Amino acid sequence: MVPDLLVRADRVAQTFRPSPASVARLGGVGGAPSPEQVTAFVQEQLAGVDLDGRSVCVLVPDATRSCPLPLLLDAVHGALHGRATRTTVLVALGTHAPMSPKALAAHVGCTPDELTSRPGVVVRNHEWADPATFVALGTISAARIDELSGGLLHEAVDVRVNRAVVEHDLTLVVGPVFPHEVVGFSGGDKYLFPGVSGQEMIDLSHWLGALITNAEIIGTRGITPVRALIDEAAALVPGDRLALCVVTRPGSGDLCAATFGEPGAAWAAAAEISAGTHVRHLDAPVARVLSLVPERYDDLWTGAKGFYKVEPVVADGGEVVLYAPHIRQVSAMHPQVSAIGYHCRDYFLAQWDRFADVPRGDLAHATHLRGTGTYDPATGESCRVRVTLATGIPEAEVRAVSLGYLDPAAVDVAAWAADPGTLVVPDAGEVLYRLRPGAT
Repeated sequence: MVPDLLVRADRVAQTFRPSPASVARLGGVGGAPSPEQVTAFVQEQLAGVDLDGRSVCVLVPDATRSCPLPLLLDAVHGALHGRATRTTVLVALGTHAPMSPKALAAHVGCTPDELTSRPGVVVRNHEWADPATFVALGTISAARIDELSGGLLHEAVDVRVNRAVVEHDLTLVVGPVFPHEVVGFSGGDKYLFPGVSGQEMIDLSHWLGALITNAEIIGTRGITPVRALIDEAAALVPGDRLALCVVTRPGSGDLCAATFGEPGAAWAAAAEISAGTHVRHLDAPVARVLSLVPERYDDLWTGAKGFYKVEPVVADGGEVVLYAPHIRQVSAMHPQVSAIGYHCRDYFLAQWDRFADVPRGDLAHATHLRGTGTYDPATGESCRVRVTLATGIPEAEVRAVSLGYLDPAAVDVAAWAADPGTLVVPDAGEVLYRLRPGAT
């Protein structure tokens, strides 16, 4: 079973482009629309939508994604005020930690009192740990999953979503698009699945991405197998769906572009702009990367993006160092990761009886951070790249999860940047580094 699965996983690379659809665009690669232009764009697009007397659920990212969310929500609120009967702004956490009222208020650009005091507007977290959060939409059959996954998975999955989505007439996704380790490019209907979905779809989608591997799928445009799965689930959502997708300038969080329309089309247009904005090409692989992980990632579960985005440019036998003194835990939300440790995909598949009961979202995270590798029962695990943590996580805990340890106090960023064999990546986690075609 395992060898056949590995062969099929290694050849699932095909993608196809979504069908053209009407999409409104503002800006583009290298663009810099003003706040006034952004506001006018959002309000002009929503003016053409049938909103009068209807309720709207607005799905937004949490603080691990960079974008000028207060600006966007102010524009959306201005367009909905006096037209929509009620509005719920729902933070699409997936399984990230819930935001405190203070953090949530700062995130959306209001005071804590305003979270509940704006007439007709409610702002809240997606409460993924509470079963009462969800409503069942249906089931995607095993045969269909087999087709969507290119034969990698053959099992049915129940599709559940936050009940706020179905209790409103229209769902509006508002959020950024970046290269992504599970789906290719984030955004669009991903804010539904896994953003506000039940655990079943989270586990299945992330494990499918892990089977394909981060190195194969990240930054892949078009409809990857995981995107196809997400689209299949989104088709079960009742009511109308629209998306305001944005692309931010690296390192600033300011906008360079926005797209609006049906979620699939708006996402595809934004992904093309993101590919020209968030991807850096190198002419040759590097021996070592120092990823400077920003404080918006407060645990290794989220801070691992500093590895995902650079794995493709590291030479065989090279090293990625995640420099994040502020990170002090692997994941409070997913303690099983510390129990299983970080290993490559083949390690888990070759010993499936040991790991079959572990949530596959946790397994996926563990494989994505450890990167490409192989496993042989006689000789053990062999990973292509070494992963070293220079964080606030204690050394014993780091080594217990099979990663390398470096005292963050020993890291001289300026000296590492002066080393020609080292790539230092500031604000790591959103810009993808890839080798230029033909590079060796």
